[in-house]
Amino acid sequence: MTGTLADNLREITQDIFADYDNARAIDKLNIHDQPAKEDVTELTEKLIRIIYPGYYRNRLFKVFSPQNSLAVLLEDVTINLKKLIMTAMKSYHPDEEIPQEKLCKTAEEITLDFLKTIVKIRNDIDSDVKAAVEGDPAAENSAEIIVAYPGLFAITVYRLAHELYALSVPLLPRIMSEYAHSRTGIDINPGAKIGKSFFIDHGTGIVIGETTIIGNNVKLYQGVTLGALSTRKGRDLRNKKRHPTIEDNVTVYSGASILGGDTVIGKGSVIGGNVFITQSVAPYTRVSVKNQELCFNENKKLIKAEEEGIDESWFYTI
Repeated sequence: MTGTLADNLREITQDIFADYDNARAIDKLNIHDQPAKEDVTELTEKLIRIIYPGYYRNRLFKVFSPQNSLAVLLEDVTINLKKLIMTAMKSYHPDEEIPQEKLCKTAEEITLDFLKTIVKIRNDIDSDVKAAVEGDPAAENSAEIIVAYPGLFAITVYRLAHELYALSVPLLPRIMSEYAHSRTGIDINPGAKIGKSFFIDHGTGIVIGETTIIGNNVKLYQGVTLGALSTRKGRDLRNKKRHPTIEDNVTVYSGASILGGDTVIGKGSVIGGNVFITQSVAPYTRVSVKNQELCFNENKKLIKAEEEGIDESWFYTI
């Protein structure tokens, strides 16, 4: 490194450190003030090993006694989850002096309450696996779905994150959900309420908002959005029902957008691809977009919209 470059680098370093003194949200320096994403990801992967004991494992260890292996894994998860909850609680209340003893006791109670839900979570996930087997003719068997289907992975992480969300654990559920989102392209807010036998086919591009309610035996295809009708009021909408309700036995095909907290898709309905819905649909209704008419010239090439004087906004994107 030349002297000139070194001098410039020292000056740049000083300028950046000076910029850290502006007391903005981005100026936090202590990395231990909030849970590390890597630690939350590692915890999530360990929880998945508990959910699917014969499918996900730590290859560094040979398992001679499944019960002993589970005991060790549960102890590890318990210790680390408690630490992460404590850190998350402190990061969400930076100006509040919470006594360490109270913080520790609260985190321990939440950790145990969460661990007690694992059997329930596994029962719900078992129904999701069965729904995938019954709903996808391309699936060879349950094992293929468990180890290879991104939809089930996203649902599994959601069900784990949702229980922490229900226990009012800050930050951790969202990090878990975004981990699944980054791996699968499926974005399920941990606050959503989803019933049993939930099946996501393909899945890429699915978005499910925080206040969405989904019943039992619901199937979603790729690109579906269950979103808010408007977020212009920002935080004034917090804790209000902003996302739709999807009742039992509904199928929503690819690219459909269903928006609004008052929007209810009645049970047994089928929502076709690329529809845009902002009002409720009665039970057992089929909703579809009228087929578009394709025009061909003599060379079998598609005529451009502007040549026909057609407004391009008329076309749906698939």
